[in-house]
Amino acid sequence: MKAHRLADPHLRPFGILIGSIALLVVLDSGQGRVLSGATAFSALQTFATLGLVALGLGLSMMIREFDLSVAGMVGMAGCIAVMTGAEEPLLGLLLALVIGLTAGVLQGLIMVWLKLGSVGVTLGGLLTFVGIAFVLTESRAVTYPNLQVALAVNDRIAGLFSIRSLIAFAIFAAMAVVIGYTRLGRDIIATGSHRQGALIAGVNVNALLVGTFAFSGTMAALSGALLSYSLASASPSGLSDVLVPAAAAAILGGVSLSGGTGRPLGIAAGVLTLAMLRAGLNALGLPPFVNDIATGVILLAVALLEGPELTRRLRSMRRLG
Repeated sequence: MKAHRLADPHLRPFGILIGSIALLVVLDSGQGRVLSGATAFSALQTFATLGLVALGLGLSMMIREFDLSVAGMVGMAGCIAVMTGAEEPLLGLLLALVIGLTAGVLQGLIMVWLKLGSVGVTLGGLLTFVGIAFVLTESRAVTYPNLQVALAVNDRIAGLFSIRSLIAFAIFAAMAVVIGYTRLGRDIIATGSHRQGALIAGVNVNALLVGTFAFSGTMAALSGALLSYSLASASPSGLSDVLVPAAAAAILGGVSLSGGTGRPLGIAAGVLTLAMLRAGLNALGLPPFVNDIATGVILLAVALLEGPELTRRLRSMRRLG
């Protein structure tokens, strides 16, 4: 199987990223719109929003679960941060993080105690969080009056980055170390690969499940709070469309729905691929639906490469060669 995945399955997301950028450059026809600083900054801002959600969701997928509630948490946490952080932005951010962490822990405990699947539990969480956001905001958008914070969150650093994107990169780097070089990372991979085998090997699967959903909830809350600060407003339904691109980014990053595969840096590459496609196609002046088509084609290609029938045929061709 490893032979056809760009030689190494962990390198495939970076190959897709480089190929996507190369295609955008070709479409640009040397006009410099895709490789401009404005396009790069726009892509990294998208990375800051989508990346943290995709990282938390991706980790839940790595243990063969799926956290649907991230879409509701992003919006609810954003509303809480905006409503409580006008005078003390750090307090609003902290409250959002605590709520994200608590919600993730509660969902994980429900799964463990009642032996329920993650899809049903987190679907309930998604609907609950959206409902709470509507109640808190009285079904309307709320503005964030502290424009100084909003400007600071979006302020360019070295021409390309912002506080939000640097925070996202730092968290991805930290998780890459955890997954790649610690026992916790090995336990996550083992749990997703074969849960019963992980139990026999001494992995505390229940604690790992609760911790993973706690992390996912916290990342979604952090993303929602920082984005709402940057927009100087929050809406109970304004960020509910983040689930599909986050899942797509995780899959492009090498995470499988069957669990046990994927790495944080791969997920980062998947997010950057979607972010560059969105920013690059927008710079080229193409309509938004072209981005959806391009993303769908790439996902289909990845699915075909992962398919067992194509794997068998490529192996046969390699033997004949």
